[in-house]
Amino acid sequence: MKKLSFSAQIALSLVLSVIVGCLMQNYADFAQTYIAPFGAIFLNLLKFIVVPLVLLSVISGIISMKDIKLVGKLGLRSLLYFMVTTVFAVTLALVLSSVLADLFPAVKIPNTNTVEAVSITLMDQIMAMFPKNIIEPLSSMLMMQVIVIAIFFGVAIVNVGEKAKYAKEVVLSFNEVVTKVLAYIMALSPIGIFCMLTPVVAVNGPTVLGSFAVLILVTYLCFVIHAVFVYSAAVRALGKISPLKFFKGMAPAMLFAYSSDSSIATLPYTEECAGKLGVKKPIREFVLPLGATINMDGVAIYLGVTSVFVAHCAGILLTMGQYVSIALAATVASIGTPGIPGGALALMAMVFASAGLPLEGVAIVAGIDRIVDMGRTTMSITGDASCAIVMQRFCGNQVPDAEAQE
Repeated sequence: MKKLSFSAQIALSLVLSVIVGCLMQNYADFAQTYIAPFGAIFLNLLKFIVVPLVLLSVISGIISMKDIKLVGKLGLRSLLYFMVTTVFAVTLALVLSSVLADLFPAVKIPNTNTVEAVSITLMDQIMAMFPKNIIEPLSSMLMMQVIVIAIFFGVAIVNVGEKAKYAKEVVLSFNEVVTKVLAYIMALSPIGIFCMLTPVVAVNGPTVLGSFAVLILVTYLCFVIHAVFVYSAAVRALGKISPLKFFKGMAPAMLFAYSSDSSIATLPYTEECAGKLGVKKPIREFVLPLGATINMDGVAIYLGVTSVFVAHCAGILLTMGQYVSIALAATVASIGTPGIPGGALALMAMVFASAGLPLEGVAIVAGIDRIVDMGRTTMSITGDASCAIVMQRFCGNQVPDAEAQE
């Protein structure tokens, strides 16, 4: 029998997990007790390899580019791309959810009008990027700080030159070892996905989907529109490749992101798919970890939709000033959202507070967070890949082909 492709294995695992999860709705406790732990083990394995993978791959990417000016150019262009797409994402969410607000479920939330929460500014986020020591970011998976550490060491190795020869060889060698360990873990993907998703379906069932169907559908509609129009336009106009080819090539990573809820854990799959689409190794090793940390278009959309939903439930008629506050807060918050399951809830209160919305709304929305999280993670990693495609077009000729050299 012909071996199933990786995409087919992932798709089959997703389908089986939904079927088995539906059949186990009366045995949800069993699913959580005896199936979910194996999914957690698989996710832990991915998380344990992600930090050394990001650290070494970013350093290796900088070493391979050799030109520090090129590193700066690539970084600034990537940041600009991420910020523009995030603004598009939150604007779309606010406009579409406002138009469809009357369809939202009739959930009553008290309008307290006395919301107080700690505000997180853009400067707070910038300060949080820089580590106080080298150990904490690695142990706590503070990925932006890990990337900053990697950039400093990568730039230093390039600038030191011949004296850093052994440091360069050690980094490249360990990068290959980490990649091989990752291959072992990725081989377990179909089983891990089944064990992660089956308990979710068994616990939630159709009840949650029914109660908040419109909210979920509006959020996913925003995801689809943003992907079809913004990402397709970007890869076609700026990346010069067919959107159909792009989405087909990214399918394995998108399927894994949908089941794992973690853009960080999906990073190895995103890199592999981007490589098959023609993105050179140094570019994808630099752009994709950066995107997995700061590019959260899916989160920005979710925060925009839920803000309008909570305002609707509390009977608050949003003013233009509140819309602007939500847009700015959602953009800043999405930059700092952890790339792990449930990361958006951590900053939702700050977004609500920016527009004077009741914080009780966080508890209401939390019931569907896991279901929406799958979609917004898929959006975020797709945005990362679209940026890598665009950067390949504009910087690819200046970057040596590290894989060809190997």
